[in-house]
Amino acid sequence: MSETTSQAGAPDGPAPMRFEDDRGSRRSVWIALALVVAVVAWMASGLVLPAREEGALPEAPAVLPVSVATRPSAAAPVTLVFRAQGQAQPDRDTMIRAEASGDVDEVYVMKGESVEEGMVIARLTTERLDADLARAREEEVRARRELENAESLLERGVATGDRVAQARAALAGAQAQVVAAETALDGADIVAPFGGRLETMTLDEGEFVSAGAEVARLVDNRPLTVAVQVPQQELEAIEDGQPASVAFITGEERAGRVTFVGSAAASETRTFLAEIEVPNEDGAIPAGISAEVEIPTGETLAHFVQPSVISLGTEGETGVKTVEDGRVAFHEVEVVRAEIDGVWVTGLPDRVELITVGQGFVRAGEPVVARPEVEG
Repeated sequence: MSETTSQAGAPDGPAPMRFEDDRGSRRSVWIALALVVAVVAWMASGLVLPAREEGALPEAPAVLPVSVATRPSAAAPVTLVFRAQGQAQPDRDTMIRAEASGDVDEVYVMKGESVEEGMVIARLTTERLDADLARAREEEVRARRELENAESLLERGVATGDRVAQARAALAGAQAQVVAAETALDGADIVAPFGGRLETMTLDEGEFVSAGAEVARLVDNRPLTVAVQVPQQELEAIEDGQPASVAFITGEERAGRVTFVGSAAASETRTFLAEIEVPNEDGAIPAGISAEVEIPTGETLAHFVQPSVISLGTEGETGVKTVEDGRVAFHEVEVVRAEIDGVWVTGLPDRVELITVGQGFVRAGEPVVARPEVEG
């Protein structure tokens, strides 16, 4: 116990150390205070230098107008033409028939040869026909004699009026038989009804032919008739007497004339038949071949443009783009005539600056820089 008391009361013993008594321990406090001051200053700086608004973008540089190539175009008169495909038809085409029955005695013309109107192309044997004619004439003589006897007896009061009437009827019948026999004899000659070319000939010598049988086909292609179909919307522009140009598939070209325009439409196609007559005196152009017909129908003012210049509008309409006062303008156009290297269109002003290169990259109303087209 005495030992414990002496330690507690000893004034000169070493005192215990504490952390805050160390000079180095205060350095961290100052560092912390400095960081707090820096953070507060940084947060307060937003009041003096406000931050850029979130989402704001830097201003975009100005977009320069698109450069396009243009070409001046002026309207010019152009002839409107109706075009159609047709087929060349012969002027006359018929089947020749035998008018009498009998054996073929002789054939004068072969298939493929040309004949003139009234020319005999074949003849039947006439022995039976000659006999029929002789018998008919004898019957006519007998009937005439019977009539004369009946009239003589009537004058003497022996015969009656009925007998005379019967004799007159018999004579009329005999005369009809003579005419029929003469007609049959004439029918032994098979004759061409018009000039042309025999496309078929089925007769052979010795062959029996019945009356009414088809023996040959005769075609006259001088002139030719080209038939085309005209749509309803083009009908008013086609009329009789108009000149026409016809190009045949053989390469032959001839001038023709409209000779017929139908007044009733075909129920299946709603088109009207038109016929163009084409001279063919030499017969060089065969019937049945295809042909392209061009009929001038009037004249109008139009611009000639390349197909590449034509574009579609916002609603699908066909048109071309031009430059007017430095901006793009769109004009709806209609194709009135097509050629190999371009088309004629209407719907444009008389003079325009056509955009020939770059029209696909600009829209109506957009400013552009127009440069003259460089011809290659």
